[in-house]
Amino acid sequence: MSTATGVASNSNIVHESEAQRQYARLKMPAKVRFLGPNRETLESELLDLSAGGFSFANSAHALKEGSHHKGKLVFQVDGLGMAIDVEFQVRSVQGEGKRVGCEFHNLRPREVAALRYLITAYTSGEMVTMGDMLNTLQRDNFAKARKGKGAGGGMGFFGRLRALTFSLAIFLVGVGAFTYILNQLYQLYFVTHADSAMVNLPSQVVSMPREGVVQAALVKVGGEVAKGAPLATFSATMLDVLKNNLPEGQMTPDNIERLFSKSLQGTLTSPCDCRVVAQLVGDGQPAAKGAPVFELLPLEGQATIEARFPYKTFAKVQPGAEVNVQVAGESVPRVGHISSVTLQQGGLASDLRVSILTSEPLATEMAGRPAEVTIDGLPGNLLLDKVMAAGK
Repeated sequence: MSTATGVASNSNIVHESEAQRQYARLKMPAKVRFLGPNRETLESELLDLSAGGFSFANSAHALKEGSHHKGKLVFQVDGLGMAIDVEFQVRSVQGEGKRVGCEFHNLRPREVAALRYLITAYTSGEMVTMGDMLNTLQRDNFAKARKGKGAGGGMGFFGRLRALTFSLAIFLVGVGAFTYILNQLYQLYFVTHADSAMVNLPSQVVSMPREGVVQAALVKVGGEVAKGAPLATFSATMLDVLKNNLPEGQMTPDNIERLFSKSLQGTLTSPCDCRVVAQLVGDGQPAAKGAPVFELLPLEGQATIEARFPYKTFAKVQPGAEVNVQVAGESVPRVGHISSVTLQQGGLASDLRVSILTSEPLATEMAGRPAEVTIDGLPGNLLLDKVMAAGK
């Protein structure tokens, strides 16, 4: 009964871990010196000291609980006095000032580092020196507080959305840059480009049948003419017409003068259903025999792509090879095949002249347009084509 009564009477007993102090208190030789009006001479010995506060005996001035004060903690290090500026609050007053407990407030990192060094050195029994104190104050003794894991790093919904958008934009820019570089490397090492290319259509030239003067063109450049239709009129002297056919007896000065004064009219006609590309001799201008006057393009002709490749691409530029053709003015490239490969006329040359037929016929209006011709040469394409052909 007595035991049960004793247990019931001690219901306020708590476990040791629940009553332990946050900071270890040590009895260190130090003083606290108050600052402020009429406080310069108030100095007391510390009863104990910890990283969270201190206590001292006070009998000179009455201190109230909850009051805030400023002062200095004075220590003796290597025979020198060292003072640490502190702000503190009175938390308890016991026995009419016999023991005043205070708590530190607003301690800066340097003051915290100095206090912890003094307490650690005193606890371990090491000698406190000014050199070690300076070394401690020069170090960065603090780390940044960790962000909360469950709060999204302290960011709200819009903050996380903004961070996600920025990360996505950076990712897309990186993917775009990587794709661009990869495409440039592919174009550089695996694609063969023609030095130059153009749409070609075999043209026909109408020349002067004899020396004379072009009188007037009957068609305009860009117009269409049927086969046998007149293109222009010309005039030639009778002397030019008959000079190789006159007998020697008629080669008198009077006869020559008479033939020179007479002229013969003629007409230039179209050899095909063509479009007039250019007039090479203007109206009223003389032209020698055989001089080209008009350049014509057949309306029903088959346009081809004439390209020039470097000679080092000989292995890829072969008859029947597939090429890609991009004609100026068209947005979609065409597919074609090489029909012939020749060297430049005149013997050995450093480039190859290639004629290409496109899968879809080229309009005759495209004659003269520049084009870009490329040959894909990724390793394995030839083997893949052979495998596909064998499967068929």
